[in-house]
Amino acid sequence: MGEHVRRVRYSGTHPKRFEEKYKEHNPEKYKDTIEKVISKGSTPAGMHISIMVDEILQVLQIQPGEQGLDATLGYGGHTEKMLEQLKGNGHMYALDVDPIEMEKTKERLKAKGYGEEILTICRKNFAYIDEVAQQYGKFDFILADLGVSSMQIDNPERGFSYKVDAPLDLRLNPTEGISAAECLKNLSKEDFISLMIENSDEPYAEEIAKAVWEKKRRKEPVETTFQLKDAIEKALIKVPQAERKQAVKKSCQRVFQALRIEVNSEFEVLQAFLEKLPQVLNPGGRVAILTFHSGEDRMVKKIMKEHFAEGLYEEISKDVTRPSKEECIRNPRAASTKLRYAVRSK
Repeated sequence: MGEHVRRVRYSGTHPKRFEEKYKEHNPEKYKDTIEKVISKGSTPAGMHISIMVDEILQVLQIQPGEQGLDATLGYGGHTEKMLEQLKGNGHMYALDVDPIEMEKTKERLKAKGYGEEILTICRKNFAYIDEVAQQYGKFDFILADLGVSSMQIDNPERGFSYKVDAPLDLRLNPTEGISAAECLKNLSKEDFISLMIENSDEPYAEEIAKAVWEKKRRKEPVETTFQLKDAIEKALIKVPQAERKQAVKKSCQRVFQALRIEVNSEFEVLQAFLEKLPQVLNPGGRVAILTFHSGEDRMVKKIMKEHFAEGLYEEISKDVTRPSKEECIRNPRAASTKLRYAVRSK
């Protein structure tokens, strides 16, 4: 027997901090707890609830024997559902850049019976799908879920959330590139304003930049999530009090999003992926893409239309598909999701 490890101790009757929620970190063992958390419209700690699974499967029309790619593995929920459609015949490939979560997902799926004979997981950015196709062959179906996984958002060590104090990091792969705090140090005030407007349509961009630069002038650091949140709160001080709390929440979401997009080069990565997509799909191959903000959706719509006009796609979405009201109640993080699809010309 292995050495007994005592669970994390916490004050009060219920765990509040991410690392204290030991039952939520063990979904297989504590299924009742997981269902209770989800039924309240929350996401269990360390988990990610897959969005629009039925709609994706309807678009992809996966058949046993096909070869597919999950371009953004994450928690592996979508990958698992696609593997089920293969019925043990065919092969799935999956990509991720997050070395921390990728290994956890690999072990989780392996425990469910999806080993290397049917699932190959690669640590690679989905901008390089052409290299993946060169190595393994073209694909019959591809999914790209562009959302940040809940286990990244909720883990305070990753610095994705303004709700807990942590180093302002925001990198999907914390071993590469520079953190959001370093990025902020290197930007000019004008570039920070442009970044907030271009990446997240932030209406208070000038006021927020002014507040951040005032902190810099006073030699106050903006290196943690709470330090940036404090600057945003000061920037919105003139918003009527009845509206201020909600305005601060929305601006925090947008500013953190804008910085995350910047430090992970998300628009550049997405553009490379979309441009290469037709070349890595077999004739009649299907692709489904989930977007979570207007900048992503505009790019997906534009490039899909261009490829359709060029004859590379025989069919594309006429409009976006959104999650049902019931799904949004069960999983509020699904609310901003949009699904678009395309079919490769035969």
